[in-house]
Amino acid sequence: MIKVGFVSLGCNKNLVDSEIMMGACVKAGFEITSNAEDADVIVVNTCGFINDAKQESIDTILDMAEYKNKKCKFLIVTGCLTQRYKGEILEQMPEVDAILGVKEMLKLPEVIRGLYEGKQKIKMFDDATSFVYTSSMPRVIATPRYYAYIKIAEGCNNRCSYCSIPFIRGKYTSRPIEDIVKEAKELAEKGYQEIVLTAQDTTKYGLDLYGKKMLPSLLEELEKIEKIKWIRFLYSYPEDVDENLIEVVKSSSKIVNYFDIPIQHINNRILKLMNRKTTKEGIKRLIEKIRRSFDEVVIRTTVLVGFPTETDEEFEELCSFLKWAEFDRLGAFMYSQEEGTPASQLPQVDDEVKQRRYEKVLNIQRKISKKQNKKRVGREYEVVIEAKDKNNFYIGRSQFEAPEVDGKVLVFSQNKLTAGQFVKVKILDAFEYDLVGEII
Repeated sequence: MIKVGFVSLGCNKNLVDSEIMMGACVKAGFEITSNAEDADVIVVNTCGFINDAKQESIDTILDMAEYKNKKCKFLIVTGCLTQRYKGEILEQMPEVDAILGVKEMLKLPEVIRGLYEGKQKIKMFDDATSFVYTSSMPRVIATPRYYAYIKIAEGCNNRCSYCSIPFIRGKYTSRPIEDIVKEAKELAEKGYQEIVLTAQDTTKYGLDLYGKKMLPSLLEELEKIEKIKWIRFLYSYPEDVDENLIEVVKSSSKIVNYFDIPIQHINNRILKLMNRKTTKEGIKRLIEKIRRSFDEVVIRTTVLVGFPTETDEEFEELCSFLKWAEFDRLGAFMYSQEEGTPASQLPQVDDEVKQRRYEKVLNIQRKISKKQNKKRVGREYEVVIEAKDKNNFYIGRSQFEAPEVDGKVLVFSQNKLTAGQFVKVKILDAFEYDLVGEII
């Protein structure tokens, strides 16, 4: 039996694509292996969002190519990098045997068979179609057995001036509510207690299918699924987080009090150049509204520093706002000049300036994160256990930590705990990103 190994890079949306490809391979009679040394075929699902991600993808491809000196016979590359540079990867990387676009993932078994039949340098793209997976497609979940991602839409219509995703992934395409609910029910029956909804922009969900934004309605349907414990949605754009969505979260016993709202910047001139559909005043009102609506809530955001023409004064305005907003979680990126995007044509900020600004934002956030975490000392939370560290602390998350991107709750327990177990924990201490607690 042919053994296929996967390396999935980038975001959780890419991970879902990898899970769909693994499902297609299993259906075709192949075996999935997590050990690259044991693989007959290695598939690298790449990210191509920013320069650092592109470099990581290239480095990983080259690393995986080394296994062709051992058991591996073929190296296949797919994902955003191949979609973006479809004419270059096979030419410049002779180690690669085949490439697929982001819309051809179900054709992976066909490509593998073609390679075994002697075909060389297979290149499979069909830009005329769009691919959105359905609940009927086989899927091999790669996350632990207590949480899973559900991609509710593909593509993006926002056209932020710095972003290449619309060129790569195409227009925004929502999945029907019924199909998402069906998938969530199936996951719940298999024991997945936390469902994480993801898309390039979850708050635009349903606009293309139903003529209106339907994320609140989708959340209400998912809440009815008995065996689901936590529901989380990521990547919600500030202009679309309205009172209806906030109220649905507030009134729910399953939707976690966690808002992931990428603001990118706060200066109105920069926001307009970014083609963002919001303003400083609107963002400020939204944060105040969310904080007022909950006894305890976490807001995560993302900011972009060094955007073309960003002045020192505009950057300092962003820093001042971060100190005011006190976001519980923050991801920062340095602007990456992406060819073909409107922002790439603007006067660029020097790399050293971008680096200094990036480091300053992270330093500001470290202090804020510690302050916000200190507020949680003495409080009690339900925590899902994920692992045990070398110091015999159990590692877990409360509803206020999203998987993979946020800090952890370190739990002391004299009793043996298992991954996926939910326990009650009292917080005893707090650090910049992590909390420490004990079983109650």
